[in-house]
Formats: sequence, structure tokens, C-alpha cells
Amino acid sequence: MSDMAQADVQALCSLPFTKLEKMKTAKALVEKAVKAQKIFSMQGHYPVIRAGLRARGWVELYLTNACYGLSPGQSDKDKDGDDDNTGIYHTDESKERGDHGEEDDLGDMYNFMSRLVRNERIFFYWSSRYDASQCRSFRQDQITNHYANTGTFTTKVGLCVNLRNLRWYDTADPDAFFPRCYRLGAEDERAVFIEDFRRTACSSLLKHVVETSMKATQDEGKAESVISPVSAGVINTALQRCQEYLSVLAHSDIDVTVKPLPFVEENQWNHFLQKYYLVVHKGASIRSSADFVDRCQDMLVQLKEFCPQLDTDGVNNIWIIKPGAMSRGRGIVCMNRLDQILALVESDRAMVKDSKWVVQKYLEQPLLVKGTKFDVRQWFLVTDWNPLTVWFYKECYLRFSTQPYSTRKLDSSVHLCNNAIQKHFQPSNERHPGVPKDNMWSNTDFKDFLQQQGREAQWDTVVVPGMQQAVIHALQTAQDKVEHRKATFELYGADFMLGNDLRPWLLELNVNPTMACTSVVTSRLCPAVQMDTLKVVLDRRNNPNASTGGFQLIYKQPAVEPPQFAGVKLIVEGNHIKKPKPTKRRPRVSSTRPRLTQSARFHASFKDSETMGERLVKSCEKPQEEPSSQQTPSRNGQQEGAVVNNAGLVPEEQAVEDHAEARRRPQRLGASCGGSGTALTQRSGTFPRTTQPCNVSNVCKSPIKPSHGAHLWRSFLPGNFSEPRYRPSLWASSFTRDQLPLLRLTSNILMGYPKPSIETFLIESSYRLHKQRYMHNMSRYK
Repeated sequence: MSDMAQADVQALCSLPFTKLEKMKTAKALVEKAVKAQKIFSMQGHYPVIRAGLRARGWVELYLTNACYGLSPGQSDKDKDGDDDNTGIYHTDESKERGDHGEEDDLGDMYNFMSRLVRNERIFFYWSSRYDASQCRSFRQDQITNHYANTGTFTTKVGLCVNLRNLRWYDTADPDAFFPRCYRLGAEDERAVFIEDFRRTACSSLLKHVVETSMKATQDEGKAESVISPVSAGVINTALQRCQEYLSVLAHSDIDVTVKPLPFVEENQWNHFLQKYYLVVHKGASIRSSADFVDRCQDMLVQLKEFCPQLDTDGVNNIWIIKPGAMSRGRGIVCMNRLDQILALVESDRAMVKDSKWVVQKYLEQPLLVKGTKFDVRQWFLVTDWNPLTVWFYKECYLRFSTQPYSTRKLDSSVHLCNNAIQKHFQPSNERHPGVPKDNMWSNTDFKDFLQQQGREAQWDTVVVPGMQQAVIHALQTAQDKVEHRKATFELYGADFMLGNDLRPWLLELNVNPTMACTSVVTSRLCPAVQMDTLKVVLDRRNNPNASTGGFQLIYKQPAVEPPQFAGVKLIVEGNHIKKPKPTKRRPRVSSTRPRLTQSARFHASFKDSETMGERLVKSCEKPQEEPSSQQTPSRNGQQEGAVVNNAGLVPEEQAVEDHAEARRRPQRLGASCGGSGTALTQRSGTFPRTTQPCNVSNVCKSPIKPSHGAHLWRSFLPGNFSEPRYRPSLWASSFTRDQLPLLRLTSNILMGYPKPSIETFLIESSYRLHKQRYMHNMSRYK
């Protein structure tokens, strides 16, 4: 803190007595803060942070809707950290701000200063949770204390998934510092967990055989001697399964083609687990177990090369089940039976569907302090994600359980050291009196304990480096998923357990670690870590040589230099692309007929059909000027008289050919329509037959067959076909893609007039025209 800032604070504390002088002093401080861009706002109960900012000359802008705890739109289920600052150690809002009523001059002064900066922009925002709506609207020079998307490593599910990708970032093995963890909501991970549970039962049985042989007569064995002993076949089964696992790791099972059936395999495992429960959980003995001690020891030595967690697995095969949507230890249970674990998970289908259930191998052989289990809370600070910059706090504290440690009792008071759980229990009388009553130690107290055992040096050589590497590896796997922002920082809390060899095991990472002063240790450390956070974030921002307190920089990625940009001016060079002119094609020498387009060919074919129709009409009409044909037609439309030669109209061969062509077209059309799959339904019935012979020539005296038009379906006829004596209009109405044109024809057309053959031909010609138009329109759709 600068000398000028200290002088401002002292001037504010020694306020003058008159109200006018108070307002002048407050206005001067506000003007100085606005000029230096030192306006801050806060959500949550952080009196240390508020006091530290005011001591540096910052002025607080009180939020009108300040809430203490969750951000707007965030429910309690969204919290997945182990810590929570909301709703437990809060005081009244006025007391937190320093406002104790009208009699408190200092509180009145802070309220007055807040009103003076109500229209100013804040440059520092501290909250208990990340608020997307608030933080996304910040500018680059506004500082906040939360990153976005930190759930990728601060949630149980996120940490479980991301640490599996560590091999892409580092050569370290996650199984060497993070207990095995699976999501029971995912089918593939559920199957892997079942296989892991069974394999761990086999190795635990081998360890039980070795430990039993090395122990003397136990009281527990005498008390449970009523249980009948188990055959030695269970040991052979465990040895066989362990050997199969080693073969899989060595890829020796690739050529194995004979495998047991799935239901046989399942029955064998169920039978083995029942025997395992009798031996390990209920204390049943194994016949001739001493004969297998050497083989069990050799197998455990081989397994240890591939299983770094073999020493901490123990013999009871205990797993800890964590609901991913809970916090502060709620819903966490310990179990040692496979069927019970699966039944618990199946009881809540909603969480299974969302993959919120996480099962993790419990460390059955941790380091104990006077027979009591503990875990370690360690703070670390991230000030940048690109490049990743991590600060590690030099002090930490231990949290003890209220009950002595035992794997026979799976109660949360024994195995969960979270303060939110242990505060509901009274310390057991069976616990060692050397364990503190407030269940907390500082790291200095723990180093004194290690000194008594001659292991003090391992704190700096094993414990601290192991915790630092675990934190760095967890952050590396989440670096690509966290939304990094330059003017942002965040303080986290990591929970560790220590093995008998003092190797730290990462349990989880917590966002927004608690700063509640619930013991003598936390009353000293929590304010210190908050003040040192401001030193790193604010003091070092203006002065790189400023003190960082208890934080030390443990990791900073090397800056990746961007590629050099050699271009000064970008110019696009080239020529304008012009539209090419259409090329003229030379006509063929062998033909003088011009080349026609599709539309022209269609109209030409229409003209040909019209010309042919006119020729046939002329050939079928009887000449009026001939005296030999002076006869009137009958009432029913039949023509009587001799057949007249086609003198001067159409050659006889051409007439026969045209008439034959007209008779063949409807047949081809009917075959093609039927083959295409289009159903042609009859509208009202067939037309009456006509037996009037065609009055063309001597060679064309056969009557018109029904297939030539008399039995045509009415749906084949055009809708505007209504002219009785003259040729109907060849242009039919429009029609759709899937429907042929509807041709309507009444029986009077053929029966009421003397020339039915002419009308029949016109029907055929009109239908051929409509077919051509139909095929032309269909080509457009394609």
C-alpha cells in the first residue's frame, strides 16, 4: 500500500466533526478515486477484501440488488464445489459494509461516497459466483475474480473426465495422483467400473491372505469362528483373474479365441464375490490358505508394476459415491458391495441420465495422525489462462475427522473430513487427545508432527512438490475449455489426502473456497490469503517488483510468439472476367434445314400433326360436286352410298399409311401409360361403338375398331372438346405434373353427326398433342 493511500485512510478515519467538512473530505477522496479508476463493487460477505480495497484508495459503489450467495438465475443444485460462503456466517448487510446506523459516521461517509459514484463505471468486481450476465458486459480494463466454464475441473464429473486426457499434455500418469474415478451414468464407464471392482476384489483377497498369514491370532477371528471356512478355490480364482489382467496389459490375449459365454462369466463372478464378502467382510477363514502365501506375494509384486494405487486400495474394496450435483459433502456415501452401489445409482434415474453419479476408489490406507483421518486444504491462484499462470500459497491447513479411523464402519463422520459434515458431530471419546478439538491444524503443526517421526524433510521434498504438480496437471487438461480473459483472476481450493509414504492424492478442486473463520487456524490464514491475493492482482499489476505475500509463482507457460507478418499492403491483382460471347455454329452442309430448339421442335411437330389432320379430314369428306353421291345422311348419322375414289386428294398409299399410323398411336400411348405406373381411371363409362366404314378409298373399308377411339377413356379427352362438326381446339387447359389432361366427350359427338370417323381421328390427334405437351412439361420438372 502506498503512503498516499495510507494517508487518505487515516484522514477518513479521523473525520472532522462538522457535516460540511465531512462532505468535502469525502468528495476529495471520490474525485481522486475516479481519476485513478478505483471504483469497485462487491457481492458476498468479504469484509477483508472490502477493507483491503478501501485501504488502497478504492471507493465502493453499492449494488442496489446485492445478494449474498448465488448469482441471479443460479440454483443451489448448480453448486458443485466443496465450499460455500453463503447463508452460514453472514452478518447484516449494514454491518458488513460498516454501516451501524446514523450514529456511525464512518458508515454514513461510505454511503455518501457511494452515492457520489453512482454514475461511474466500476473497475473491480468481486462476487461469490460467476455471473455471466454481469461479467460478459465488462470491458477489457474491468477486473473480476471469476472465469467462465471453470466447471470443467471444479466439478467431480469434469475433473474425472479431463484428467484422462493428461497424456496429451504431459507424460505424467493421472493414476499416480488421482484415485480411479468413473461416471456411472455412462454405459461404457459403468462396465469398466464393474470390471475394476471385480479385479480389485481379487487383488484385495490376495492381500488379505498375505496379511492374515503374517498376523498372530486375532480376536476378531475367534469371535467369528462360527462361520464355516471357505474352500481354497477362491484363491485360485483370484490368482487366475489377476494373471488374465496382466496378460491383457501385455497384449497376450490377442490370439485367444476361446472365451466363456457371457452368462457363464457373470455367474462365476457372482459366485466369487459372495465368497470374497464372506472372507473379507465377515471374517471367514480359507482352508489351506498358508499354501498360497508365496504365490500371492509374487502376484502382488507383478501387479504393483502396473497399478500405482495398489498400496492404497486396501482389502475391503471400499468405493466412495458422489452425486455430482451436490456440494459440501451432501449425498456422499461409502460402500463396499457392488450390488449396493448399482442399486443406489439406479434409485435416481434423473441423475443417471445426466451422468451426475461419480464413483471413486476410496483410499483405505491413508496417513493417520494419532489414529485419526485428515485431509489437506491448499489454496492456489490463477491469474491468466493464456499463457497459464499459477500461484501457489505457501501455507495450508489440515481438517480432522471427529471419529477414529476404521474401515469396518462406513459412516460419514469417520471418512469425510469436510467441515460442513464434521461440525454436526461431537469429537469421540475414543479419539486421541492429541488431536485438536476444533479439528484443524496448520501446516506448521503438521511439520512438527513429522519431525517427531523423523520425516520433516519430506514435507518440502514430497508433499509440496506433489501437490503443485497435481494442480498444474489438472489445470493443463482444462486450459482449452476455460474461457480466458486477461483482466480476470480466481482463487481456488484443492483437497488432498496423504498416503503412508506422504505422497499426496488429489480429491477435488473447489471454486470459491470458504473463508469462514471457524477456528484459530482459519482465523489467521483466511484473512491472510485474501490480502495476499490483492497484492498479486493489484499491487503487482502496477509494480512488478511488489510483494506477493504468501503466494509464489510455480508455473507459467512460455509465451508462444505469433508468426511474423511481413505484408505491409495487401493488393489484389488480376483482370476483370468478361462474359464470353456466344459462338456461331456453322450449319451442316448435308442439310439446308435450320437447327431447331426444343420449343421450336415441339411447335413444328404440332404443325405436322395439324397438317396431317387436315389431309385426313379432306380424304374422309365426301366431295359435294359429284352427281353420283346425291344422297342425304340418315337421322342416326349413318352414311349411305357408294364409295368414292379419292380423286386428286391424297394418294392411295399415303392415305393408307396415314390411317394406319392414326390407328397405331393410341395403342402405343396406352401401353406407355400403363407401363409408367400411372392409373388411368374411367370417368363414366365407354363410348358407343361406331360401325360406319371410313369413307376414304377402296382400300380403306374396314370399320373403326373400338381401340381406335370408340372405347377411349373419357379421362383422355380435353376439357374444352365441345365443337360437334369442326375440329376441336388442339390447345387444352393446363394440367399438373401427376395428372393427365382430362378430355371430355359425350356420346352425342359420335352419334349425332354423319361422320364419326372424322371425330374419332380428331380425338386421336388431340390426344397425341396433349401427350407431347405433357412430356414437354415433365422434362422441365426433371
